[in-house]
Amino acid sequence: MAHDDDYFGADVAAGYDAGSADMFRPEAVDPPVDLLSGLAGDGPALEFGIGTGRLALPLARRGVRVHGIDLSRAMVEQLRAKPGGADLGVTIGDFATTRVTGAGTFTTAYLVYNTINNLTTQDAQVDCFRNAAAHLAPGGTFVVEVGVPELRLLPPGQRAVPFHIDATSWAFDTLDPATQAMSSHYVTITDGRAEHRAIPFRYVWPSELDLMARLAGMRLRDRWQDWDGTPFTGESDRHVSVWEKTA
Repeated sequence: MAHDDDYFGADVAAGYDAGSADMFRPEAVDPPVDLLSGLAGDGPALEFGIGTGRLALPLARRGVRVHGIDLSRAMVEQLRAKPGGADLGVTIGDFATTRVTGAGTFTTAYLVYNTINNLTTQDAQVDCFRNAAAHLAPGGTFVVEVGVPELRLLPPGQRAVPFHIDATSWAFDTLDPATQAMSSHYVTITDGRAEHRAIPFRYVWPSELDLMARLAGMRLRDRWQDWDGTPFTGESDRHVSVWEKTA
């Protein structure tokens, strides 16, 4: 099941852009927008997990008609408050199963920034691919950006991996190789008191995603290490993959 406002509620949504400031820099936004606008062409684009509009708003400024699906009303409120945000169509719901009505088919759909992992079961991830295919016109594309699980970096018996440490906060992931379950944990010290927040995820392998695409009637068209087209290799820690809906 996808995360709801319990994980991306008003408090998180209010500070989301500031907490992810690096992802809003032009060098982080322009390459995906370049690719997605090219895939959309003259047709509309559908974003699964539109959030606060990091990619949807600049894509719309390129002239692409963008619609989004998101479960968090609080995140969508942040989108609506931005210039141009009120002009984007947004359907509230779980992007694994929610259908957009009255908009016809899309030439491209996309799901970025590890958001496929927000679906915490394999069934939900499979449903997501089927939902994407159901929205696409024949020949349309589905784009996913997600990390490659770095399990080989874990020493035997270790399940926690820190990814942020400073004087007042630290964050770490916990992983279960048996179930592919993982959680991101955030600990913040404020006025001498520690606050802990955890978000569950399910990590997924590139080959597993390819099989999900096949089950949904799509085939892999491209896979790169990043949005700039760097070749994907066995050393890549993430990938941008493009699947095409068969005619």
